[in-house]
Amino acid sequence: MGFRPPDWLIYSAVLGALLIASLNRRENADAPPAPPPPDPVEGALLGPVTPFDPAVTVNAPDIPFQPSSGTAFSIAREGTWVTARHVVEGCRKPAIMVGGGRAVAADVRLAPRADIAVLLTAGGPSAIPVSGDDLREGQRAFHPGYPQARAGEVTSRLLGRETLKVRGRGARDEPVLAWAEVGRTARLGGTLAGLSGAPVLDRQGRAIGVTIAESPRRGRIYTTAPETFAPAIRGIQKADEPLTGRIITVDNYGLVADDLRRELRVAQVVCLSA
Repeated sequence: MGFRPPDWLIYSAVLGALLIASLNRRENADAPPAPPPPDPVEGALLGPVTPFDPAVTVNAPDIPFQPSSGTAFSIAREGTWVTARHVVEGCRKPAIMVGGGRAVAADVRLAPRADIAVLLTAGGPSAIPVSGDDLREGQRAFHPGYPQARAGEVTSRLLGRETLKVRGRGARDEPVLAWAEVGRTARLGGTLAGLSGAPVLDRQGRAIGVTIAESPRRGRIYTTAPETFAPAIRGIQKADEPLTGRIITVDNYGLVADDLRRELRVAQVVCLSA
């Protein structure tokens, strides 16, 4: 009489075979790629606005508006842009340059207590996504735009909070962020005038603020703070807005900036009539 294995061994073998077959048929769902590693220079989370933040004073003479140029960026495809308030305040006919010497007229909505303005045009390019994430001291940012009225960009690191004390025209105390300039377009020397209104982009290509001023002597760039940027654009970027960001690094930020300008997601602002 032949050997017959015990029932428990037969059942175990059958269950094992079924389990292996089930695992082999499991759907293969690849995990998304890991986010870029944190910047080794990044430090503590940015704290709240306090009365003890360092202050920088700017004197704004009460003189007639002088036509100038700046930078704007799209935050809604229906034709909504953001720039710095001082770029267009007092301008009767602001416009967005769209190439070939052509310009598109824009209506202006000024933020009441911040250096931010919203421009409205009849349609526009794809929007730059906006971020509400917490910021960290030392984190890197990128500023693509039109310094000196020509294509250029700067990269910076976050130093912390300051208070911008504007005296004269548009007098106010405004919380801002101070950034240390750590790189710029080759052959771009001197002032960054014209970069005002440029987006402050994080490494995911999301706008976290607006570039508003520089201090060449100190090597600093000043931008809006989250406390003013978020209220100024609240409700503008809809949930169904088609958004695309692009990872930005110190090696590709010039190429990304060129793409944003070519797509008119970052554009030059001019005043056609003061």
